[in-house]
Amino acid sequence: MQEKMLRPISGFWIIALIVICLGGGVYGAVQSYNAVPVILFAAAGVLMTSITVVQPNKSVVVTFFGKYVGTIPASGMWAVIPISKRKTVSLRVRNFNSVKLKVNDIEGNPIEIAAVVVFKVINSAKALFDVDKYMEFVEIQSETALRHVASKYPYDSFSGNGMSLRANAEEIAKELALELQDRLSLSGVEVLEARLTHLAYSTEIASTMLQRQQASAILSARQIIVEGAVGMVDMAIKQLKESGVVELDEERKAAMINNLMVAIVSERGASPVINTGSLY
Repeated sequence: MQEKMLRPISGFWIIALIVICLGGGVYGAVQSYNAVPVILFAAAGVLMTSITVVQPNKSVVVTFFGKYVGTIPASGMWAVIPISKRKTVSLRVRNFNSVKLKVNDIEGNPIEIAAVVVFKVINSAKALFDVDKYMEFVEIQSETALRHVASKYPYDSFSGNGMSLRANAEEIAKELALELQDRLSLSGVEVLEARLTHLAYSTEIASTMLQRQQASAILSARQIIVEGAVGMVDMAIKQLKESGVVELDEERKAAMINNLMVAIVSERGASPVINTGSLY
């Protein structure tokens, strides 16, 4: 459906013409003209059906005996074809908040997800004639697109590779908006923004996945601590060797590395033991 923009005449001219017809009809009735008053009153009645008022940020779609005539996009009082049918379409920006959907991510984990979609109508003819009840169409297609996008990614990427719903919210929102625009272009709707408003594991696995997240965080922290400790021990041995403070054989190096690693990696403060004798 291609939208056609009408250029109607101002309704004030028709109002003036209606007043003239009514005045002429009254004058004819007073002068006892039989046919003239009837014709003038009938003409005034027909002209009154052509008056339509368009509110700001709305449009009016005009049809005449089942044929699409055009769309009036400008606000004001206008005159169109008499006895035509007019339907108003809002061009204002709207929000649609989806319900919390329960879907499976790409790894099969049940999650709860919801989104808000900001949109507006840019083609009134498509919104009325290409789909049945475009608001319901927007709601159903929004939930369908959200389910599709949620099933393409994991909730969280524990390996750190690839996108995930939790860590890449901006990228997921952009992809959701693009898919929505592709689905809703048929209805003459423009998607301005799409954002996730709720994302969580389903209740039956929430506690288990929380333990997994905690274990993964502890493992990552331990890995960083060990890498730092190895670097510090290596630096300490190199400095002792370069300064010539003490000569360490392999066995003494092993003992020093063990002591340093325990002191650095331990969660509690180390209690030093002074050895006054020989290692051997």
